[in-house]
Amino acid sequence: MHASSPLIRLGWNHRRARELSAPGAAGAVPARIARVDRGGGLAIAEDGEVAVRGEGLAVGDWVALRGDAVAAVLPRRSTLSRRGAGRATAEQVIAANVDVVLVVQGLDRPLRLRRIHRALVMAWDSGATPAVVLTKADLAAAAQVEALLADAALGVDIHTVSVVAGRGVDEIAARAAPARTVVLLGESGAGKSSLANALIGREALPTGAVRDGDARGRHTTTARHLIALPGGGALIDTPGVRELGLWGAERGLARAFDDIETLAEGCRFRDCRHDSEPGCAVLAAVASGELDPGRLQSLRDLRRELAADERRRDERASRAAGRRGSRAARQALRVKGRRP
Repeated sequence: MHASSPLIRLGWNHRRARELSAPGAAGAVPARIARVDRGGGLAIAEDGEVAVRGEGLAVGDWVALRGDAVAAVLPRRSTLSRRGAGRATAEQVIAANVDVVLVVQGLDRPLRLRRIHRALVMAWDSGATPAVVLTKADLAAAAQVEALLADAALGVDIHTVSVVAGRGVDEIAARAAPARTVVLLGESGAGKSSLANALIGREALPTGAVRDGDARGRHTTTARHLIALPGGGALIDTPGVRELGLWGAERGLARAFDDIETLAEGCRFRDCRHDSEPGCAVLAAVASGELDPGRLQSLRDLRRELAADERRRDERASRAAGRRGSRAARQALRVKGRRP
């Protein structure tokens, strides 16, 4: 494959090429999923875009194609997932094979630090590297919000961007070049599509004005798209979501709150919950002003959410096992009844 191949610019490499020799993929050609529809989607192949057929696909997947059929989905290096909307107990894959997750917050609305915490947990758990992007930085509050986030011990890079003034866009583009994939994650109206268009260099995605009064945006992006960037790499734009339900994100939780994990090593008890236990180093850090109590509360809330989700999944699995056992018992009785 030539160095100028569109697939190499999207991240295809020798390691991926070796995966085409795996069972089910031998003799197929590589492509990358750019959009997912019912029963298939749109892929970028060596010769351009092609409509493909296949199940279980995610935007960003590398696949092996035979004709227009997906013969195999190559191993995912990272998977950005959330819990399905509401009280669902199913995983929803937002994007696959992502290198950088950009958590987007618009400066035309109140800072939602708890939501940023949640998004960073999801990003770290995916296996990608997160960063925070403050859009609409032409507003006067940009410097104050950036300073506030820096003091919040997020442990990630913070970028301020103004598409109108052309500020900060090149820094974001450098995150993708030459062959990495970045995904934009944020609520409606945060400026994701405007930033995406600035990175792409044309009005590839629709944008819309936010609502007066509360700066809420309308869903101008209705589906996830992977788009090649002119300087190399790929961008995945996602629809704004109100719910960022965590999906089995214990690893991401520990990484996003590693400052508290480090403090906890000084607790008297190994199973300290940092609630009211004597000798708790975390509570001592809160009392001394070293640790923001809001950050500790975010950790508590997210831990409770993960525990509740695990209980629901266990209960669902138990009910499913019970139904299988009942069906097996009824089948056994029917077989026994047919014996002479």
